[in-house]
Amino acid sequence: MNAVFPGSFDPITSGHMDVLTRASRIFDHVTVTVMHNARKQGKHLFTLDERLAILHEATAHLPNVGVDTFGGLLVDYMAQQQQGLILRGLRAVSDYEYELQIAHLNRQIGEVETVFIMAATRWSFVSSTMVREIASYGGDISEMVPRASAAALRRKFADVYAARDAGRAAGTE
Repeated sequence: MNAVFPGSFDPITSGHMDVLTRASRIFDHVTVTVMHNARKQGKHLFTLDERLAILHEATAHLPNVGVDTFGGLLVDYMAQQQQGLILRGLRAVSDYEYELQIAHLNRQIGEVETVFIMAATRWSFVSSTMVREIASYGGDISEMVPRASAAALRRKFADVYAARDAGRAAGTE
């Protein structure tokens, strides 16, 4: 059976990778699908092409994982690709309440089932939003994201990291 792991992945985190890696052991094939929404255009840190490149690099070691993109309703993507299940990761009860609503809607309008995998406890506090915030101040996000995301974040915030590194070298931090 195949699964689709949809999201914005801005950027992919270690929590996402935990869920994805475990799912790759359960499903025959998992497609990480970057969903792009015209209403959110310009609100992402990374462009769609950058997110796809990060995902390709971060998932290269998982032979049964592919990367794709789609704009529109997820149930339409599922029908077009003839995919089986939607895969969603959960961190906390608050995620569950939101994801349950979406799962019911997807089943109602597209007859598509959703499977939930709990992220490991150590990643329950990590979100793309928090990672972007920490990186914007030059914080250490190396444990919270795969190498591809960490490198991309360092490039995005190169001036902040350069100033932090210079301050450390000068002993002022």
